[in-house]
Order: sequence, then C-alpha cells, then structure tokens
Amino acid sequence: MTSRIIKTRPLRATASRTTRSGAAQVRVPRGSATSALALIALLIIGAIALIGPTGILAWSDYQQRLDSSRIKLAELKIERDALANRVELLDPDHVDPDLAGELVRQDLNVARPDELVLPLR
Repeated sequence: MTSRIIKTRPLRATASRTTRSGAAQVRVPRGSATSALALIALLIIGAIALIGPTGILAWSDYQQRLDSSRIKLAELKIERDALANRVELLDPDHVDPDLAGELVRQDLNVARPDELVLPLR
C-alpha cells in the first residue's frame, strides 16, 4: 500500500490584509454586503409602510377625517335644502306673501306700528 501526500494550503483564521500603513483591513465577502444592503432597504420600506404618511398607523387618522367630512357633508346638505326651499318660495310666478313682506321690511327698514323689532346681532 502506498501513501499519498496531499499538499494543501494553510487556512487563514481571518480574511484580512494589511495596507501600506500596516493597518489590518478586513475583507467582507460580496454576498454579505449585498444581503446587508438588501435587509436595510427592506427595513426602511417596512418602516415607511408602517409609520409613513399613508402607512398603517395613518389609517385611524383617515377614518376620523372621513367621519368629520361626512358630518360636514350632512350639515351642508341641510343648508342647501333650506336655500333651495327659499329660492322656491321666491319664484316670480307664485311668491310667498309672508316671505315677500319679510324681505321688503328687512331691505327698507320698515315696520308696522304694532310690530316690535328686536335686533339679533
């Protein structure tokens, strides 16, 4: 039986080089750097998705704004209906006499002797 001798290179404990100044320089494999950058990018994207202006935490604020907008819309619809009714009462073909008298007295500052005028403002 013959024995073979296999020559191998000695393994280094750390993958480092020395620079001209003599300082040790650690060499990072490219796969690790790429993986680290990808992980950092994913963490940033996740943070923006969670706390950004359109993120998950902003949904409750949007819900509150939506509720307040719906309340304001309901108030504006009531005001619009009141104005539409007033416009209908001022139709030139059939004017409401009470509204016409109220507008004339308001514009001309005219009151009958039996009326009491109370300024509201």
